[in-house]
Amino acid sequence: MIKFILMVNRQGQTRLSRYYTPVELSRRALLEADVVRCCLSRKKDQCSFVEYKDFKLVYRQYAALYIVVGVTDSENELSVYELVHNFVEVLDKYFSRVSELDVSFKPNLHDHRRVGKISGDPGTLEIKSLSFS
Repeated sequence: MIKFILMVNRQGQTRLSRYYTPVELSRRALLEADVVRCCLSRKKDQCSFVEYKDFKLVYRQYAALYIVVGVTDSENELSVYELVHNFVEVLDKYFSRVSELDVSFKPNLHDHRRVGKISGDPGTLEIKSLSFS
């Protein structure tokens, strides 16, 4: 199960955060800082899966943006890694060359109902109901 999704830049500033399990606001800043520090300090030749406390981190870098997904230990890391790539492809089609500014300043991106629904078996990911305006 996905616990949270973060989009951060190289300086470690959070550009987008979405939590799917309850986390107190006071703990979010600490969690985000620690997670970002953990992922950004890794070298490019290291694995993109990190065991962190009681869950796993799956991250992927696209230019100046890092997308970090926190998942439970039972989740398949490769399927989440592919999900991140599919999400970026959708953003790229919508914004035609997505950038950090698009993520930061486009209000429609933050409305999760407009990005689409993801369905399918854990091994097959399918994005449906894309309705951008």
